[in-house]
Amino acid sequence: MDTTTLATFGAVAALAAVALAPLVLALTRQAPPRGRKESALALHRAQLAELDRELAAGRLRPAEHASATLEVQRRLLAVAEAAETVPARASRLPLLATLVLVPVAALALYLRAGHPDMPAAPLGPRLVEARREARQADALITTLRQRLAQLDPKSEMARQGYVLLGNAEAGRAHYAAAAAAWQTALAVRWDATLAAQAAEAQVRAEGHVSPATAALFRRALADAPADAPWRELAQKRLDEVK
Repeated sequence: MDTTTLATFGAVAALAAVALAPLVLALTRQAPPRGRKESALALHRAQLAELDRELAAGRLRPAEHASATLEVQRRLLAVAEAAETVPARASRLPLLATLVLVPVAALALYLRAGHPDMPAAPLGPRLVEARREARQADALITTLRQRLAQLDPKSEMARQGYVLLGNAEAGRAHYAAAAAAWQTALAVRWDATLAAQAAEAQVRAEGHVSPATAALFRRALADAPADAPWRELAQKRLDEVK
């Protein structure tokens, strides 16, 4: 393992230690446990203070206040004289061991199966691969267009092909081509959801809601079910026309 890799591991270990430090401090802090006796004493003192407030507000008569205060003080003395049993402090050793073992185990697995010295993929080959995939997509879409030209434009098969063509063009952010393909499919058979998709693609292509696009949105909304998930978006597009 070279010096650079060791330095990287050292930095990672330091960051892990900083992240775990607050939890370790919280686990190792020696906070005295609060027993039942202390809680009971605090409760009785609060009751005495409440009785004094009730007397000052006129909601208790002096005789009632004296009687209630005497009863609370009696309980307070009984609790103060009672033997206190302090609950045993639970061992925190398993938690501390886990804090140490988990990072160590993770680092060991990474050293065995990871590749810290693997260089990053350079930008050039990734751009070449992206261009290759774009050429393949162009070729597939060209082939699809050629086959669609051989079909009856009013057939259901052609309609399905134009729907696929619109999906492919929208996936490449070619919104004008996607809208044109979907509108060709709508000419064969109307579908409110597909019409809304075509209208939205046209908006993205033109940058605004044209009168023709607004009309398409209105017809789609009129024919769509009440729970259509795109209703809100279509209505917002129509609001942009006003």
